[in-house]
Amino acid sequence: MNLSELLAPIADDMKAVDAVIRARLNSEVVLIRTIGDYIVGAGGKRMRPAMLLMVANALGYQGRNHHLLAAVVEFIHTATLLHDDVVDESDLRRGRSTANAVFGNAASVLVGDYLYSRSFEMMVESDSMPAMTVLSGATTVIAEGEVLQLLNVHDPDVSLERYLQVVRYKTAKLFEAATQVGAIVAGATADQESAAAAYGRHIGTAFQLIDDVLDYSGDAEALGKNVGDDLREGKPTMPLIRVMEVGTPDQKQLIQNAIRTGEADFAAVAQAIRDTKALEYTREAAVAEAQLAREALSGFPISVHQKSLLEFCSFAVNRDH
Repeated sequence: MNLSELLAPIADDMKAVDAVIRARLNSEVVLIRTIGDYIVGAGGKRMRPAMLLMVANALGYQGRNHHLLAAVVEFIHTATLLHDDVVDESDLRRGRSTANAVFGNAASVLVGDYLYSRSFEMMVESDSMPAMTVLSGATTVIAEGEVLQLLNVHDPDVSLERYLQVVRYKTAKLFEAATQVGAIVAGATADQESAAAAYGRHIGTAFQLIDDVLDYSGDAEALGKNVGDDLREGKPTMPLIRVMEVGTPDQKQLIQNAIRTGEADFAAVAQAIRDTKALEYTREAAVAEAQLAREALSGFPISVHQKSLLEFCSFAVNRDH
């Protein structure tokens, strides 16, 4: 299944979330509206809000609060992207110039702050203390993940364990929060809520690991960012860590120097990754995470939404962008 087919059961819900997003970006400050429209216009998969909606529906939710909370999740995600691109000095995302490349770093940081603030207003409006607890806690963990990643940049001694901690904090945590909140709004049992959170955590990890793979194997146009960006930014991701674990001394030295400097012969790095089967190793790790996500749904009632959640597990690891 492609993404549009996966999202078909919640197509109306996704339109409602888009309407909430656009309405809540309608600030009197023109620059906020301008950057907001630019970001929304860039599209993106909207995976996190979609998963919140899907979990809520799979557990029988009847109402509209999930639209508001799904928009909160997207605002938090977008704020992190705005700040990320400034920190990473990125100039391309989703196939076009980043907001900071167009509007400048200061505007991007401040609009990211606005989105965080707006998301907390909307959390309060949801009148769900459990949902607010999960989402506010996730926002803190994501910030910790950003700082952890910053500490890892240009450090060739980063272990696989340290890297996976960044993945869990920086990426998987918002997936986990989204699916957990979907269960909360549906009035799920404690076991179902825990299972929903586990599903999101494992899917989020699988997504990031496939991003690691695509950074060295994807097509720049399909991927929407510059292939090899992680290397240029000095980020030690799983394929690079794997080369340093099992590669020859020369290959290990090549990767260490590349991470330290952010500069290297990309073709030589790609060859070392191929020789050590580092992409296959990373993909297998992603498949294992997707399987754990699949298993977490064993207690969910069978429905079209549960089926889509299961299909997401395959989509997460088989996508090309």
